[in-house]
Parts: sequence; structure tokens; C-alpha cells
Amino acid sequence: MIICPICREEIDDDSRYCDQCGQALVYCSKCRRVGVGRRCTYCGGLMISASELSKLGESTSLADNSSKGFFSGVETTGNNLSVSLSNISNNIPKLTLTNSSLDISISGINGAVVGRRQGPYRQIFEQHKYVSGVHAQLVYKPQIGWCIIDKHSSNGTKLNQRMLRPDDLMSIKNGDIVTIANINLEVSIV
Repeated sequence: MIICPICREEIDDDSRYCDQCGQALVYCSKCRRVGVGRRCTYCGGLMISASELSKLGESTSLADNSSKGFFSGVETTGNNLSVSLSNISNNIPKLTLTNSSLDISISGINGAVVGRRQGPYRQIFEQHKYVSGVHAQLVYKPQIGWCIIDKHSSNGTKLNQRMLRPDDLMSIKNGDIVTIANINLEVSIV
């Protein structure tokens, strides 16, 4: 069973429409979760209709994905975010993005969306009107290291004052400055 993102009623795993409210369901093209909007809240993947998903040869059943999450718990204190991860390897270096004047400290999560309306950091950015709902994504690649991807944000993502092109993977290093809209964040990787 899945939960309709509109009316919050339980519906069958293979539903194309909610049988309670009639809403057409959309699924993430990457993690196959049901959701709303253009991008997935969990992984940032493009949301597509159930019929588009079936054309890809994939089942719309989310039974295998429903119990999996990117993180097992999130705790916030002010703007600080502490995340305990359930599926991240200990071999991944710790990424922290900070802005001390705004009291922002973000611990990097592999695959996490950075945005005002979606992703694990939304509580930090929800009051920043220039940050898009889905602004960017943090990704760790073993051959490259930590990277950031702009997700077609309205006000752009910069790396050391250079504007990123949407969907381009850009490597970030210790001491770099990542700018999410108008918020500068210093990169620390240990």
C-alpha cells in the first residue's frame, strides 16, 4: 500500500490514480516513490506519470522502496541540521556547508536535494525566498568526490562565483564557496 500525497489515504501499490480523491499519481523516475511536483523529495529525480514509468518497463509497485529512506533521522536546532544516515558508507568523507553569519551548518547527505520546499534541508531554507523549492543536489562519486548539481533553480547555484549550468555535476573541494541563490556556504570536507 502507498499513501496518496494529496489526500493521505492508503491506496494500492500499482495505482495510477488515487481511488479516494481521483488525483493522477506521479512517480520518481529514479527511486520509484510516489509524490507531487516536478522533482522527487527524496532523491531529486524527475517525477513522471505511471504510464510513462510503465513504458520504461518498470513496475509502479513501491513495496520495495517504501521502507527505504536516505536517512533514518533528522534533528534540527535553530538552523543547524544533524542527520543520521542509514545507507551511507563510512568511506565517504564528511561534507559540511556553513555560513556562520546566518547560523547555517549542513551535513552533506549523498543524493540529498537542497531546497526551500523539498529535501532534508527544507527547514533551513524555507524562509529564504530566493532559494528554489528544489534548488540543487549533493552527490558523492567515488572517483570524483563530493559534487553539487544545480536543478534548474530560478536564481542559480554558483561555485566560487561561477554560475553552474543546470544538471552539470561539479566537483567541490575543501575551502570552496557554494552559493545557493544569495546564500554563500563554505565547504569543509574531512
